[in-house]
Order: sequence, then C-alpha cells, then structure tokens
Amino acid sequence: MTAKRKTQIVIVGGGAGGLELARRLGVRYGRAKHDIILIDKNRTHVWKPLLHEVATGSLDANLDEVGYRSHCHRWGYRFFPGTLESIDTAAREIVIAPMLDEDGSELIARHRLRFDYLVLAMGSVGNDFGTLGAREHCIFLDERPQADRFRNKLLDHCLRVSHAMMKDPASDAQVHIALVGGGATGVELAAELFNAAGGLRYYGLEVFDEKRLRVTLIEAGPRILPALPERLAEAAQQELEALGVTVLTNMPVTEVRADAMILKSGERIPADLRVWAAGVKTAPLANEDDGLERARSGQFVVRPTLQTTADDRIFAIGDCAYCVLPGDERPLPPRAQSAHQMASAVFRNLVAIQADKPLTDFVYRDHGSLVSLSRFSTVGSLMGNLIGGRMAIEGRLARFVYTSLYRMHLIAIHGWLHGLALILIGRVNAIIRPRLKLH
Repeated sequence: MTAKRKTQIVIVGGGAGGLELARRLGVRYGRAKHDIILIDKNRTHVWKPLLHEVATGSLDANLDEVGYRSHCHRWGYRFFPGTLESIDTAAREIVIAPMLDEDGSELIARHRLRFDYLVLAMGSVGNDFGTLGAREHCIFLDERPQADRFRNKLLDHCLRVSHAMMKDPASDAQVHIALVGGGATGVELAAELFNAAGGLRYYGLEVFDEKRLRVTLIEAGPRILPALPERLAEAAQQELEALGVTVLTNMPVTEVRADAMILKSGERIPADLRVWAAGVKTAPLANEDDGLERARSGQFVVRPTLQTTADDRIFAIGDCAYCVLPGDERPLPPRAQSAHQMASAVFRNLVAIQADKPLTDFVYRDHGSLVSLSRFSTVGSLMGNLIGGRMAIEGRLARFVYTSLYRMHLIAIHGWLHGLALILIGRVNAIIRPRLKLH
C-alpha cells in the first residue's frame, strides 16, 4: 500500500515573517503528515531593523543571530539553503539556483522542489532608482555580510585617521561618511555612528574621537522621517545636528563616485564611506515568467487574504507583498510589524484552507513608528485603541517601547520560554560583553 504523500508547505525567506511562520507551522503540524520547508540563501537570521547596530559594532551579531538548522530541529520544520530562481506555477514547483562556495565551485546543482502551498517572504533590497554609480560605490544594509563589510571599512578609516593624528597632532584628518535616505535606517545609522566613535578611544584608538567624524545625511524629500509626525521629525533632526550630523533635505543624489556624492544642485559631498538607504524593492528572480502579478516595485500583488492574485496556493507576506486593503489607497508599509502580522494571518489561512474552512481577510493594525537615535534619544508615535489614536512619545518611554519590539520578535520566533531566556541572556551580555565589536 502506497503511503500518502505529505502536504508540503514551502516558505521562501527566513526574515521576521518567514521564520515566525515556519515555527508556528512546525509546532502546529510537526512532521507526521506535513513537510514544512524554509529556504533562505543565508545560514543565519539577524533581525533586519538591527543591522545598523551590526554595521557600527554596537551589536555583536554572533550573539543575536539565529541559526536556521538548530531552529528548525527545535520547531519541527526543515531548512534548505538556497536562492529562489523561478516559480513553476503549473507544476507547483520552485527552482532553486545552483549553490556555490566562496571559490565559485558548485556545491548543490540547480534543482526543483515541489509545493502544495508556497509562501513568498523574501523581504526587500535597497532601491537605488537607477542612480549612476550607486550600486558600484555604495554599501547597502540589506543583510549581515553588508553590515559586516561596512563595519570593517569604518574601522579601517578610523585607524587611518588615528595613525595620522599620532604622527602629527595638528593633522586635520577626518572620516567622511555620506548616508543617502532620511528614513529610519539612515537616521538610526547616523546616530549610531557617533555612539561607536565615542567608544573607540576605550579600545585602542586613544587619540580618535567623534569630532573626527563627518557624517552627512542626504534626503531627496522635504524632511527626514516622513512616517513620523512633523514635530517628532524636527526633534530627531535637531538631535542629529547636535551630535554633529549635517542633514540635507530636498537634495536628490544624481551620481555616486568612489570618493563623493554628487547632488542635483551640482554640489559635491566628499565621502570615504557611502551608504544607500533610500527606498526598497523586491529582488527580481532570474526568471519571472511565472504568471504572477507584480507591482512596479517588483512586489507580488496579493488579495486581502494574502493569496497572490494569480494562484490561490501561493501567498506573499512582508516587504515582498503588495497589499492594498479594502478602503485603503496605498499598500501596506514595508515594516517588521507588517511582516509579523502577515505571518499570523497566513498561518490562520493555511490552517483554514486545509480544513476546507473559509479564509479571513488580513487586518493590519498600525502600532506606530519608532526611531532610535542610539543611546542619545528615541522618538516615535504609537497608535491604538487604548490611546484613542496617535500619541507622540519621546525619551525613556519611547526607548522602552523600542526595546520591547525586539523582545516581541524574539518571542515570536522562539516561543515564550526560550524567548524570555534569550532576553535575560541579552541583559547579562550587555553588562559583561565589550561595548563595541571591533573584529
């Protein structure tokens, strides 16, 4: 007698939404009658909103990353390393690109993987909008290797300046850093740079301090942090400028060179390090001849149930989902809270569809936006029924809520018991571990 084939649910992308969904499905179904598979090109997960801290050394990702292999063993799903190349909707299969080692040798050949249900959770990548030289000369903070690369380059430039000052105390050597994009990533990175620079003197660069740092934040729009109320955005800008950040608004970048940013006005901004944090898009697949509807940003267009418009068995969540809910004019914002809420909604709908029950529409609850200016300040707005709408918050309360977001993420991907244990360990590490990661 032939054994019944397991129901195979494939999740592409191990970010905030994909990892949470894999855990919940693994807990719900186990491996008896289901095969839950998570695919990601990386071997570990780092919460994307913290990459600016990894980039400056304020956070040691080795302590906070989640290894997919150990996580899947604990929670009852399987992990396959790989990059999605294409989707064969007719055959209900996905094609995984060949996997190469760091020398370019093929480890795993191109192969196919069947699915009964597919969840696309690939997240997003930086959008350079076709700006000349941006891709070649800028660092994007989409994943940990990029953050590590920035940190290494930052330390090298700080070492260069420190050495120049030791040879000549009157030297005017400086580290020039240009950040494009006045959203949360650009603003938080700008503040975190000064926090890191202030700590370098305790780790061998005794003659270096934040006065040698020249940070320019460039925003094409009329103000930074457009997701926040104008008063809070102004407060954040004042805080950045007090630290020493030069904030330029209404200044589109037209070209990026190896040593400078060229603005539309013709002004040249010198830059030893260049970071692009202006806008996001969905990374294109090698072959997109799959019949799925996509938005201009490359996102997969979904219905309110988060099923793609072209195939009921394919869902999309997080940054790669283009979701305009009934009554709204604009799609949901690419935020971690959107990904977490979508993961919960798709989990419920996958359970319902397999039980032949009606699916429910996704309801997005905007809990507000928070921006951390490192140890210097935190600003944001909260929304919810308890406060009757929008409430602006700053200072200690904002910092507490901001920290709580990461703790909620840990609980979502690890469960309550393990999540609380990791939160406690994190508190201990903050006391006993070095303030900066310098390697």
